[in-house]
Amino acid sequence: MARTRVATRGPRAWLLLLLLAWLPGPAQAAAPRIGVMTMQPGEAFFERFGHDAILVADAGTGTATSYNFGYFDPSEPDFLGRFVRGEMMYYLVALPMAEDLGQYRDAGRGVRVQWLDLEPARARALADALAERARPENARYRYDYFTANCATQVRDALDDALDGGLKAQLSGRSRGNTFRSESVRLARPAAWMWLGFDLGLGPYADRRLSRWDEAFVPMRLADSLREAHTPDGRPLVLAEEELLPHRIAPEPSERPRRAWPWLLAGLAAAAALLAARRRTRLLGGIALPFWLLCGTGGTLLVFLWGFTAHQAAWANRNLWLLDPLCLLLLPGAVALLRGRMPGGFFRLALWAVAALAALGWILQWLSQAPQYNLPWIALLLPVHAALALALGRRPRTRRDPVAAP
Repeated sequence: MARTRVATRGPRAWLLLLLLAWLPGPAQAAAPRIGVMTMQPGEAFFERFGHDAILVADAGTGTATSYNFGYFDPSEPDFLGRFVRGEMMYYLVALPMAEDLGQYRDAGRGVRVQWLDLEPARARALADALAERARPENARYRYDYFTANCATQVRDALDDALDGGLKAQLSGRSRGNTFRSESVRLARPAAWMWLGFDLGLGPYADRRLSRWDEAFVPMRLADSLREAHTPDGRPLVLAEEELLPHRIAPEPSERPRRAWPWLLAGLAAAAALLAARRRTRLLGGIALPFWLLCGTGGTLLVFLWGFTAHQAAWANRNLWLLDPLCLLLLPGAVALLRGRMPGGFFRLALWAVAALAALGWILQWLSQAPQYNLPWIALLLPVHAALALALGRRPRTRRDPVAAP
């Protein structure tokens, strides 16, 4: 690099030198402003967890670019198969802020930006890294719902800009949240969605998360940024600004999960089944859809564990309750509907299903890495036990009277 010599003789020369040092030159252009945009949850199922992006505002041109990590291409080969197997590829897109905000404005979703107090060199480095990352050959990344999503990509980019300082501040702290608790909470407005999360997640989803890990939720990341500091001790968030008002239902609040309502429902269902034990056709009509749901659900859990990359679904203890063996009971249920008693194999399978459900409850208490499925145990174990007691006994045979000699 060529250097320019400046004469330093006399007071005027010193004033000129100070002025040149103060004025921004080509190598000292004003640093961009860096912000984190947080989008509130929407009403569609894929919008329930909110969203975020990094905003880079160029001080020279006044343009604002949104770096959004939430894009995927449904037209790419084997997209549906990759989705099912947990091998989806997402990518980063750089687009004008106004264009990015348009879809959230139309959906009524609120958006806030947190302007960060980064040193000029760090702000420039982050902006350059994002521009390089957004190039087509660098933009794609392997998506994971909990560990590599739009929020964790933003978190990691900020951590790199702070030389690991953000992770150091958040890793040692926890609010006791888990992947399961956050997923069920945010999916609550859609019953099918929270049921799917709660039944489909295994023990991996029940470990206590650090503030760093819980930042997979954009709103949790925004909360943590408010408490974070720069390497020299200043608050990381310099200011916050509302870009769009939130015009739909707010983010679901936290609620304690209690098992006793589920236990009452399970005991009531078991009592009703035992009361109807002599009405075998009625029991068959009730048991048929119940066993079909349990068997189909268990088969799906086996598939998620053995044949996909969805780590959060592996070793799911709900398999003790949603037992694929229930599919073997379906012919017996059909026989009951026709007024016939099933054979010995049916009774053996029925008691096996009930015994495995009870064994799952016992092993849950002995496990070093328990899964929070106590509500499902309280609901389904009494039903399995009641069906076994009502239908698993050997039918009595009438003895023909013997004529007196």
